[in-house]
Amino acid sequence: MVVCADGFSMSVQAHGGAYCSPRVENAERYDEVEIGFPSESEPLLLRYMEGGYSEDGAEPDPTESVYPYVPVSVVSLVLAKHGGMVGGEVPPGVAPLRVPE
Repeated sequence: MVVCADGFSMSVQAHGGAYCSPRVENAERYDEVEIGFPSESEPLLLRYMEGGYSEDGAEPDPTESVYPYVPVSVVSLVLAKHGGMVGGEVPPGVAPLRVPE
């Protein structure tokens, strides 16, 4: 679980069983990763949400969803938007925008 400076959190995964590219274990670099269960709805991620998203708030719930094949550049934008990482790890290919200690 990645935790950001403003409290936003999300699962960021890439491995042979995740919705990522390449879909292998221990790649040197991933181009797309799987996001899961963000702590709040994040507009930058909604287009990738499994099952789609409805502007009227209909199911599925963005905080209870998986986001397959999210480009690593989008993940980096989400991290930056939320003030950078204060905890957790990201797969190779995602810029680990950490808050300076």
